[in-house]
Formats: sequence, structure tokens, C-alpha cells
Amino acid sequence: MDAGNGFLHPDRLFPADPATRTIARDLYETVRNLPIVSPHGHTEPSWFADDKPFEDAASLLVIPDHYLFRMLHSVGVGLDELGVPRLDGNPVAEGREIWRTFAKHYHLFRGTPSSLWVDHAMSAVLGCTEPLTADNADALYDHINAQLARPEFRPRALHQRFGIETIATTEGALDPLVHHQKMAADGWIGKVRTTYRPDSVTDPDAVGFRDNLIKFGEITGADVTRWDGLIEAHRRRRAYFRQFGATATDHGVPTAFTSDLPLAEKQALLDKALKGPLSAVDAELFRGQMMTEMAGLSAEDGMVMQIHAGSRRNTDSGLFATRGPNMGADIPTRTDWVGGLNALLSKYGHAPGLRILLFTLDETTYARELAPMAGHWPCLMVGPPWWFHDSPLGIRRYLDQVVETAGFANMAGFNDDTRALLSIPARHDVWRREVCRFLAGLAAEHRISKKEAEIVARELSYDNAKKAYKL
Repeated sequence: MDAGNGFLHPDRLFPADPATRTIARDLYETVRNLPIVSPHGHTEPSWFADDKPFEDAASLLVIPDHYLFRMLHSVGVGLDELGVPRLDGNPVAEGREIWRTFAKHYHLFRGTPSSLWVDHAMSAVLGCTEPLTADNADALYDHINAQLARPEFRPRALHQRFGIETIATTEGALDPLVHHQKMAADGWIGKVRTTYRPDSVTDPDAVGFRDNLIKFGEITGADVTRWDGLIEAHRRRRAYFRQFGATATDHGVPTAFTSDLPLAEKQALLDKALKGPLSAVDAELFRGQMMTEMAGLSAEDGMVMQIHAGSRRNTDSGLFATRGPNMGADIPTRTDWVGGLNALLSKYGHAPGLRILLFTLDETTYARELAPMAGHWPCLMVGPPWWFHDSPLGIRRYLDQVVETAGFANMAGFNDDTRALLSIPARHDVWRREVCRFLAGLAAEHRISKKEAEIVARELSYDNAKKAYKL
């Protein structure tokens, strides 16, 4: 894993206190070059299947990264200027024009995790010798494009260069997995694996939900008009995804609510959903019941269940209408984990082999709910800081709130959860530096020995992720 050179400071993120900083440096040297386990993310599987050169600096670094364009949008930079595709197909800026706009506004990212990730990618990966500015934008654009034209900057070569042991993409239940089929023929499944994301057929608020259910039945050959048939369809589809390396499912839900209804009530909900839109109350009941059903299937087939809750998605209706989802307008919201998961845990909380990873945008729940829950329930682990909080300070807050109650063993290590390929080594590097910073503080205070700190640094950087995702 490229850990830092060029214009990056070698002691970035380490403590200012010299004695503690020395311990952090020593710990970091033991983990900096460990392989990357990336068990949850959103990189394009076509990159690895086709292994074609990336087009240019803008399409690689700017367009897929909503962390970047949401900040620029917030100060009035138009998304057309940033090359973000429109649903109506009208033209947007391209290549050099996008890069110049980005460079002109790059100062906006001072002190943010985005600058850490972009600077790392440009310096440690792409060989840029100075940070991006409006003055050097053209020169760096040409330099990066020249690099991308070289064979060693194709996706599979970068996968190897970054030391990626395995990386998981995320596909919907209706996805034909054509890129994974191609990778299977090339022997690349395992290096790249899929993840089962069934939201389009478990969330009644999903676009085209009724049509999705009908297609789901056609794909699986199951009678999805019956509740038992619908669950059988998921059982079959999960088995298909496992053929392409899937060890996990992923569920993006507005809340952690789960339910455990009698069969007749479940069937009544499905009947309503097949006829037309559900009320808000019934939609929440349907989602909650499907979460419990998915836990039951995970107890049955061993797939790890990831629950990402606490995001109010697509809050900018105008942007959603013109650009679609995942445009940076998703906002953290409060989540009740104890009450929400009560039905699921009451039914499956002690099921042998069940593993559920919990991710939240509501940081207030780490110490109050998630850490105590993971510290009790055998099936629960706390996922790493997610989305708005996978930042240096977010990681510090997370470690401070989770470790004392959940311990290190109930933490799921790290996953980068990104669409931006070049940010992957940067994100793992930030995590490893912050873990070493935290452990150095414990060692300096003689709360753990330095040897114990080395063991935990490896666990949080590598071992725990493999354990959590059954890799």
C-alpha cells in the first residue's frame, strides 16, 4: 500500500506530543504495508472486468466523488461545470474544463478528509510533486493523464499496486452480474467479489417497486405474489450472488425499525404492495419485516448482514429529479437501534453463526446504544465510521465512544465504502494512522503495553475485517 511520499508529511495525523508521536510512528510501521481488505464499497465492477485505461483526471477523481461535488455545489458551483451527468442527457462540462473548475475551488477542502484523500492520491499514487492549485491545474492534469495512459495505472494493476487482497462491489438484487461473470472466467472472483443489495425489492418506497417485484419473480422462478415465495426468491438470488464471491448483504434503510408479523399480516402487506403504493405506516412495516426476514436468511446461509441506517436520502428533490440519487444531498438523522432491532434480535439474536454489522450516521448512538449492544449480542459488531464520519476526527470520536464498552473484538475493522478507486489506499491509510494514534495514547498512559498495541493495530487494520465479513 502506498503510504506517503511526494508533498505529504510523514507525521500527518500523529500526536503533537513527541513521546506519544514516537509510539504512534512505531505502531504505524507495523501496519502501513498490510494488505487492504475492502469488504464493502461501490467501485465499478466494469473497471476490473474490462481493465481499460481511465479516461482522464476529472472522470477518475472528481465526477464519481460526491464528497467533492457536494462541497462545490454548496458554494454555488454548478454540477454541469463538474461534469455530473444529467438524466435528460443534455451536455455537461468535460475533462480539462472540469479539472480547472475543481482546481480553482480546491482551497474549499482545507482541513477536510477530502483533501487528505485527494492529496494522497495525487502525491503517493499519481506522482504529483505539489498540491493542486489554479495555477498548476493544466500541468497536473496533463501529468495525471500521461500516468493514466500507462499500463501500470489500469484498474487491475492498481488493484495489485495498492495491495488489495479483496474488494467488494455492491449490486442490486436485479443486477445480472455480467461483469462478475467475466471476472469469474478470468479467475478474478475473490480479488473482486459482489455484495447482495436487495433494497429495490425490499423497500416499497424504491422507484418502480411493484415492477421490480415482478421482475424479481421472473429472474428467480419463484412466486413472489406469496410471502413464502418472495422469501424463496431472495434465498435463490443470494445463492446466485455467492457464486461470485458474495459473503455479505447490504441494506440501506431510513431507520433501524424491524417487525415480526404473523404470516397472514405479511401476506396482506404484500398484496397491498402488488396493487399500488403503500401508506407510510405500511411501507415501514414492510421494510421492517423484510429486515427480519433477511436476518433469518443470513442465519440460514451464513451471509453477513450489513445495516446502514440513519440517512435521510435525496433531500434535494430538484437535484434528485434532474440528476438522480447519490448526489450529496443525503443528511444524517436520528436512529433508535435498541427499539428498532428489538423484533429482529428477539427472533434471531442468538442464532448460531449469524453476524450483523451496524453502521450509523447518528454518532450519539455509539456510546449509548451500539457499543453496549455489540458488547452483549453475539451476532452484532459495530461497523466503522460511515460516510460523513470516516474522517480523522470522526474516527477519533468513534474510537473514544466504542472501545470501552464494546472492546476491540466487537469492531468490524475498516471498510472504505467509496466509489473513488484512488481514494481507497488513502482512506485505509487515514484509518491506520488514527488507530495508531489512539493506541499510542493508551500505551503512553500504560493502559496497554506496546506489544498489545501492536496486536490490536493489526487486528483493526486487517484481521477484524476478515473476521467480520467471513473472508
